[in-house]
Amino acid sequence: MRDRLVRLHARARDARWLNLVVVNLRLLVGFAFVPAGLKKVLGQPFTDPHLSGPFHDFLHAFHATGGFYRFVGVMQLLAALLLLTQRWARWGAWLALPIITAIMVFCWSTNVIPTAIVATLIFGGVVALAAWDARPGPTRVAIEVWQACGVAILVLYLGACVLTGQVYRPRGPDWSAPAFYALVVMPLLPVTAWLVDRRRVGSRPARQVG
Repeated sequence: MRDRLVRLHARARDARWLNLVVVNLRLLVGFAFVPAGLKKVLGQPFTDPHLSGPFHDFLHAFHATGGFYRFVGVMQLLAALLLLTQRWARWGAWLALPIITAIMVFCWSTNVIPTAIVATLIFGGVVALAAWDARPGPTRVAIEVWQACGVAILVLYLGACVLTGQVYRPRGPDWSAPAFYALVVMPLLPVTAWLVDRRRVGSRPARQVG
């Protein structure tokens, strides 16, 4: 059974389309941790002070811990950076796993269904990433292109935060805000990376990563 799983894993890593799915999933999960991590590191509350209930009361108490609140934020940002680098994404996935597990269980326990569903999807993505890198092997993508894409996404988002003077998290389309256009451009970066990757890879042999 174990040998069969190992062979299946090796075949999956040899499929270029799955490699492309993985590098994009790393970008998606990594970026998901950035705003939440930044708010914690800066000591900003994660929910509106006037809201109450089990979910919000816990977050108020969590914010009141101060040092622990910031520590979790640092761990979230570290996991995000590791995932966005691609090269050290294996460690990012393992670091993100206990964090997103706790968030998912908390959300379901407090019956915040929409957030719980999103957390569960991220949890599934992190588990998939951890399984992918359980046995590191050659990559079928131009990893340096996707590293640059991760850096560009991070710089673009931080630029939006600088423009607004806060951790930028728009609640809907805001075409009057210059920072919003950074989020509009952001999805084009992986598309551009894919086009560059497609030209670079060609018949180039697979490279070991991780």
